[in-house]
Amino acid sequence: MTRPVFPAQLRVFVRDWLSANNVVLKSSDGNVIIDTGYVRHAPLTLALVASRQGVDGGRLAKIVNTHCHSDHMGGNAALKRAYGCPIAIPEGEAPLIARWDTTALLLDYADQSADRFDVDLTLHANSTHVWGDLEWHALAAPGHDMRALVFYNTEHRILISGDALWENGYGFVMPEEMDPAALPATRATLEMLAALDVGIVIPGHGEPFTEFAAAIDRALKRTAAFEADPVRLARHALKVVLMFALLDRQRLPLAELPAYVDRVEIYREFNAHFFRETPSELASWLVNDLRKVGVVDVEGSDLVPRAVALR
Repeated sequence: MTRPVFPAQLRVFVRDWLSANNVVLKSSDGNVIIDTGYVRHAPLTLALVASRQGVDGGRLAKIVNTHCHSDHMGGNAALKRAYGCPIAIPEGEAPLIARWDTTALLLDYADQSADRFDVDLTLHANSTHVWGDLEWHALAAPGHDMRALVFYNTEHRILISGDALWENGYGFVMPEEMDPAALPATRATLEMLAALDVGIVIPGHGEPFTEFAAAIDRALKRTAAFEADPVRLARHALKVVLMFALLDRQRLPLAELPAYVDRVEIYREFNAHFFRETPSELASWLVNDLRKVGVVDVEGSDLVPRAVALR
């Protein structure tokens, strides 16, 4: 694998599967950060931004989000308090943030958290922005989040892809029963990205990578598998959500899992549409599936995450 080489003014803080990667674009006119991680990790986000590799005592001029899921916007409020800078989000997310729609934002709905913040600026698809002395084109990238944007720099062939494309897949997608447009939009987004001349991808999670065509091919194959089997898509989505909760909490008592999946709305809703199982049955196969792919362990009476997370 070819190691990505970035322009001098671009820094990437590779985080984990609870917090999205942070991209810092440095400029004498003011520095910009794209995506701010999960709220639990806000102190680390603040430390990284303030570090020598971050703004290093300089001014943070703007916070930008590819989309407004908890792992991408969780540090927004803390950074705004620290630097007094405006927050810019995709225009389609602005009404959800304004009314703090905890279902559409996958907060209470999926047992996730974020500190509330105010929107200062909205970003429109097909607009152009100069951040870090580089020109970035904002492109609509619906699918995982129907209002998401990605950012593309033609000069250096860099794509900041958020959760629209990872090296091995993308963020989970809502099944047709919940959002009939989501999976078709995912395919359309991948096809749109495939037409770009991309040399480096900075994904929302995982290391930056250069094998763009191979990643697109893997993502399209995954999409085809989900198109052929909606239940597989639903199972995958619930496993991702449970894994996220486990990374957040670090352990979940096995005895409490049936009550947990019966209490949190996304599990109840998916169960009613796809599985029609008891809470105990639903919890059991979720745990068994996660153990089979090696991302969780059982310690005593608790479910705990391994170092890797489900993708």
